[in-house]
Amino acid sequence: MHVDFLDAHERHWEDAERLFRAQRWANADHLYGLAAECGLKRLMLAFGMPFDTTKDRPAKREDREHADGIWARFEAYRCGHHRGAGYVLPTSNLFGDWNVSQRYAHQSQFDQTRAQGHQSGAAIVRALVKKAQREGLLHDDL
Repeated sequence: MHVDFLDAHERHWEDAERLFRAQRWANADHLYGLAAECGLKRLMLAFGMPFDTTKDRPAKREDREHADGIWARFEAYRCGHHRGAGYVLPTSNLFGDWNVSQRYAHQSQFDQTRAQGHQSGAAIVRALVKKAQREGLLHDDL
């Protein structure tokens, strides 16, 4: 299978929204993090992130982080790109309390408030992805 950050971003967002409406907070929360991660990585590619096509992943280890770590990495690529000024994230990492290992946590540890916070973070990333698509910065190729 080949990496498609844009498609992954969109499907994780859509499924997270369905689960959120069904009050399935734990899985909605998890997918909001994955949606944000994939959206940011697609934007990072557009901003020059090196990609290893042989291994089908970002070339730099620090660019293989999940939502909690990739939020900060995004800035390194955004600020170094001539079109990056229009793609600013909030300075506060909205996924600072999210971790991919939380997929192992009991669902009782998740609630609507937690999921809504990550929904907001993923929505910010989604808006940046949509903007990049409108402005021709993103194509369907990676």
